Amino acid sequence: MKKHTRREFGATALSVIAASVLPAPFVRAADKKYDPGASDTEIKLGQTVPHSGPGSLYGVLGRVGEAYFQMLNDKGGINGRKVKFLTMDDAYSAPKCVEATRRLVEQEEVLALYGSLGTAPQTSVHKYLNSKGVPQLLLNTGASKWNDPKNFKWTMAGLPLYPTEARILAKHVVSVKPNAKIGILYQNDDFGRDFLGPFKKVLADAGGKAQVIMEQTYDLTDPTVDSQLINLSKSGATCSTTSRQARRRRSRSARSPSSAGSRCSCCRRARPAARS
Repeated sequence: MKKHTRREFGATALSVIAASVLPAPFVRAADKKYDPGASDTEIKLGQTVPHSGPGSLYGVLGRVGEAYFQMLNDKGGINGRKVKFLTMDDAYSAPKCVEATRRLVEQEEVLALYGSLGTAPQTSVHKYLNSKGVPQLLLNTGASKWNDPKNFKWTMAGLPLYPTEARILAKHVVSVKPNAKIGILYQNDDFGRDFLGPFKKVLADAGGKAQVIMEQTYDLTDPTVDSQLINLSKSGATCSTTSRQARRRRSRSARSPSSAGSRCSCCRRARPAARS
């Protein structure tokens, strides 16, 4: 009898998440064998998100996941299988993410990780999960590194990739303000830099008339981005743009005198809907 792989059950879990239905059963009627985290009665999924710390606003993703799977289970589960969803706190910290992920895999023996958040935290467990053959599904991060099925076949992004968003924003700026002087606010890590490079390349490819004249960064632990916004407002920029996380940071600084002036109408229209 064929032993069903994590990949098959990872596909099953993905189907559960995305469509709330399971395709034709992956298992046969007798002598069934499953990877850890799957049985005739249960599918066990894990997740790490910041329930505490500077990124704790994203803890809502875990609470929504718990509520969703509870609703699903109350309706009978998936082909008779109840989903056990374990969401753990990583405080947006790479070391804590490693600790929580290892616990989910080695102690809780989850079938897959679903919807975990954060470029830096998820990078810290990227190789580990792939070496274990544990699916890292629908990550709440759009870093370009997740789009590498040749080297990391167990990992799948759940958001549009940040370079893609950056190119869309840059093309829009060029189309409506071809001579724009642009200020950029981005997070000081791989997440922010993944946005910056493609954005500037589109400007250069368009002839370089629209230019980035100031870059401002912030760390996740910064209490506000007021000083960065003030610097942008004084830079002479006629247009500003931010990576997705920076948009949330800027919303916390709404009382800053520069928070309105640093945004132009072209970028307001261009921004994708805010996501985590």
